Amino acid sequence: MLSLPPSVRIFLCTQPTDMRRSFDGLAALTREVLKQEVLSGHLFVFFNRRRDRTKILYWDRSGLALWAKRLERGVFTLPVARDPGMSLSAAELTLILEGIDLNGAKRQKRYVAPQSA
Repeated sequence: MLSLPPSVRIFLCTQPTDMRRSFDGLAALTREVLKQEVLSGHLFVFFNRRRDRTKILYWDRSGLALWAKRLERGVFTLPVARDPGMSLSAAELTLILEGIDLNGAKRQKRYVAPQSA
């Protein structure tokens, strides 16, 4: 399980990404497609067309960092999304990276504290 502070959000780019892109190319996609600021400290997740590779871009206080994973067998199963970018929880990202299909998963009701204004 990823242990991230609650202030960090995870954004998934649902459109296929060219995995030859590195820091600057993925930062441009973050701004143009996800409509997010790359220096915000959030995680930005990208998958290729075959969904056997992923890259996660994030700002780590002194520069951009890039995490990559290539599957030797199988594919990542992404949740169904209607827009090119969606938000995930750390638990959901962990399940995707471990090969769990979230489309058939059922979330149980949990207490959610009211947000103060």
